[in-house]
Amino acid sequence: MASSLSLPPYNYLIINFFTFSAFFLFLFKKSKIIQSKKIFFFYGWLFGFGFFLSSLYWISISLTFDQNFKFLIPITIILIPAFLGIFYGLITLCFIISKPKKIVSSFFSFSLFFGIFEFIRGSILTGFPWNLIAYSFSNHLEILSITSFIGTYGFNLFCISLFTSPAVFILRDSKKDICVCIVFLMMPLLFYMHGSSYKETFNTSDVISYNYKVRAIGSNISLDRFYSNIDPASAINDLIEISEPNKNEKTIFVWPEGILPEISQKELFEYKWLFEKSFNKNHLLLIGINNQTINKESINYFNSLSIYDHNLELLNFYNKVNLVPFGEFLPFENISKAFGLRSITNNYQSFSKGNKREIMEINREGFSIKILPLICYEIIYSGKIFSNSNFDLIINISEDGWFGKSIGPKQHFAHSIFRAVESGKYLLRSANNGIAAIINPLGIVEQKIEYGESGFIDFKEAKKIQPTLFSKYGNKIFIILILLYIFIIFSFNRTKNE
Repeated sequence: MASSLSLPPYNYLIINFFTFSAFFLFLFKKSKIIQSKKIFFFYGWLFGFGFFLSSLYWISISLTFDQNFKFLIPITIILIPAFLGIFYGLITLCFIISKPKKIVSSFFSFSLFFGIFEFIRGSILTGFPWNLIAYSFSNHLEILSITSFIGTYGFNLFCISLFTSPAVFILRDSKKDICVCIVFLMMPLLFYMHGSSYKETFNTSDVISYNYKVRAIGSNISLDRFYSNIDPASAINDLIEISEPNKNEKTIFVWPEGILPEISQKELFEYKWLFEKSFNKNHLLLIGINNQTINKESINYFNSLSIYDHNLELLNFYNKVNLVPFGEFLPFENISKAFGLRSITNNYQSFSKGNKREIMEINREGFSIKILPLICYEIIYSGKIFSNSNFDLIINISEDGWFGKSIGPKQHFAHSIFRAVESGKYLLRSANNGIAAIINPLGIVEQKIEYGESGFIDFKEAKKIQPTLFSKYGNKIFIILILLYIFIIFSFNRTKNE
């Protein structure tokens, strides 16, 4: 549980040096006296259960908004950490199967299995790469800059090794063991030096100024709109008031995810009269709004980011690809419905998955920009969000009110920092009941609307920067690091045998 305090918003990363080193020491010494391998699975599962129980408790808050789901709260608090703990159990089981004998090779094996299973956790089923231990460094941007080369999973592998390295010093039986420990403890300094140099290069780069603004809205509109028959016009009026449109300024407005749950993509036109006083040809609107298509006798619903002109004519849209289990779709929906369950965020049926995430190009009446759309939960995926880096800006829209005043929205926001650094792109975030911000490619939050506040931030200029290595090769780099660890393990084992 203590390691959860190393994550946002606390970021007491020094705790991990004690927890991971103590855990490795425990496993290494137990491996000498315990023959049963099954017990090691339990040790790992218990470590993971405690970690996720204390860092993901806030997920259950989303079940408090609907009476039909409240009975699931105690189950959710226990079941999710119990399931995620299985991955940690598999880590320790594989570690003990590898027959740890030599200190350094055991150290690398432990890190290797941990890194691999964290990658698997973020990939299989729908994937849930939340709270990787790498997020302990979200406040240390110079060190974090290395993710532009090796990505979050590569950095996570390093972090596990770093936090476990003091155990190598404690167990040492040769100078080589001490050297390994020193190397890992010195690497953050090297990363920091690289980050400082990268920052200096970035700050002296040419500035691109746009002849328009991209204005992201941070709002604090209650989730009651999902469950009460609140007139959507009131929410639209609130958003227009927060946006402060000026008819003489060319502006692209970005409104949060699902902000108008009772209006579909095509129905927004019916509210044109609300926009006529404040919007003109100098304005475009990006908004998170539900979309539906009729396929034979069935209707498919999508969580979408849609682009409208000032007349509310639809120009383009993106349907969300990575959906939240139980939040946006019900696994085994036919069976779940028999128990009276439905997805949390809508009153009809599960959302359908979009086909593919494409770069959205806006090229209209003085507006020219390419954006990568990410809706809410999609920001947590590393190396999966794009295959073509030819875009100008990442736009992330979100509704974070489902998790109340917990640490959840702050953890969610931390993922945005990592995606900006990995991609080498500016990231613009619009959130309701969350944090809205402009994050530059260094991970620096240039402008911000705090949780619980309303307002807007304007993106008007950007530094020119080269594509990052990670944006070109993605998680292929993580695979290379895995192969490097395997090579090191075999090298140390061979040296010891000789």
